[in-house]
Amino acid sequence: MIRKDVDAMDIICAGELLIDFTPSQIPWNYTANPGGAPANVAIAAARNGLSVGFLGTMGNDDFGRMLVDTLEKDHVDVLCPDLKEDAVTTLAFVTLYEDGDRSFTFARKPGADMLLQKSDVDNNIEKIRNCRLFNAGSFSLTSATCMDAITEAMKEVKKSHGIVSFDINYRDAVWKSEERCLAEVKKLLPYIDLLKISDEELYFVGGEDNIPAFMKEHNIHVLIETLGSKGARYYYDDGANIESHIVPGLSVNAVDATGAGDAFWGGFLSKLLMSGINAVSDITQSLVEQALVYGNVSGGLCVQKMGGIPALPTKAEIEAYIASFQSL
Repeated sequence: MIRKDVDAMDIICAGELLIDFTPSQIPWNYTANPGGAPANVAIAAARNGLSVGFLGTMGNDDFGRMLVDTLEKDHVDVLCPDLKEDAVTTLAFVTLYEDGDRSFTFARKPGADMLLQKSDVDNNIEKIRNCRLFNAGSFSLTSATCMDAITEAMKEVKKSHGIVSFDINYRDAVWKSEERCLAEVKKLLPYIDLLKISDEELYFVGGEDNIPAFMKEHNIHVLIETLGSKGARYYYDDGANIESHIVPGLSVNAVDATGAGDAFWGGFLSKLLMSGINAVSDITQSLVEQALVYGNVSGGLCVQKMGGIPALPTKAEIEAYIASFQSL
């Protein structure tokens, strides 16, 4: 195994950082909040005390500058500091429903998140090679140059025996077709160790009954299926069998589901890293279960507040909640 540098980052997240326009109490009025799944995960990890880098591009506009400030405020290393002139910062308009669920409309023709290139990977190659975990999602893969960059980064992490995680995070408004998204995701499967899907994304693994065979075929070590308020189901490959169990979620009053899955995933990955893992072989079934409890609490705390990044909990808040129900 290649030794990680003592100053190596715990996690690098790659992909989109954008503006979520969240509805206010006045109809068709919106509040601008920083968001984007990989950025949400990056800041969630930073709020858990980990060293974090973000590999993604923003426009040279007021929103782009605000997003850079957002990352820096949470001590996330901005790996692509040069703001882009060729496109404006990507914008997402969120529609909320009474049950706390939401839908999105994107202003992205193109958006600056689509402009990540291999040169951005080259400029950060040592940080990428030495990170303990590299995380990405499908949103920015609609851009061929971004797809090439993230593929290259994943290859470098795998060569260095780091861990690669991936969140399907399918958005129909961006992809227009599950088949098109699946075709791109398949290209990355050889590099992915930890895969997150929602119960609405089972198409990508051939259905729930096919998950064990899918994991064996693509050498996925852990697959997490999120189940909304019901919690999450994990699938763990112990080398001989695929073990599967549900870890229940929290029963809370959800006011905004924006960023909830990212808060969950950021909490889950953070707990694994805080447990001392440095390679896929370090991940045990027990650690997965502990990390899912932690991730479920992180997501449950997030949905009780408005906005994506502003609602992400800290390590102290998560641990205080866990301690409160463990003492009962």
